[in-house]
Amino acid sequence: MNPVFSLIFLTVLLSACGSGDEDLKPKPRGYFRIDFPEKKYQPYISDCPFTFEAPAYAFVHPAEEKNSEPCWLNIDFPRYKGRIHISYKPVHNNLRQYLEDAHTLASKHEIKASSIEEMVIHNDSTHVYGLVYDIEGNAASSLQFYLTDSTTHFLRGALYFIAPPNSDSIAPVVEFIRKDVFKLIKTFRWKDR
Repeated sequence: MNPVFSLIFLTVLLSACGSGDEDLKPKPRGYFRIDFPEKKYQPYISDCPFTFEAPAYAFVHPAEEKNSEPCWLNIDFPRYKGRIHISYKPVHNNLRQYLEDAHTLASKHEIKASSIEEMVIHNDSTHVYGLVYDIEGNAASSLQFYLTDSTTHFLRGALYFIAPPNSDSIAPVVEFIRKDVFKLIKTFRWKDR
């Protein structure tokens, strides 16, 4: 082989390897791009004592868990592996207990949460009152809420994902579904009011 040709080949080969450290650094972890559908809602009407508007891209169905009661629902977002669990209870002089239970269930996430912001729901014209727990950080549930008419009805909801709680990776989906939860709350009505 020609020594000049070998020298040129070796020089080109070594210069293609890069100058050093900038190629040895690990790349930051990235997440897939998420395409969201257009916001569209449809009324949810059933034999339950309440109605609301649900996202058209979600599936509302009766809860099938072992201890489910009548008017317990799941709102599934299969594309995002998310679910809003909704439980309804009639009030019989036990509203205080339901309120304490809702607070306790939201407080269980304080261990992993970086903060829990509470937002009051107060609508005299529809008799819908409640509280939203907006949970920041790597908690299992990102959003919980309860609604009541303060005399006969109590409804609690909680958003969960079938994925490890990683607030960075699910943040866009949480924000997208958070708007759906607030639409549910805004359009929520008790049938007997």
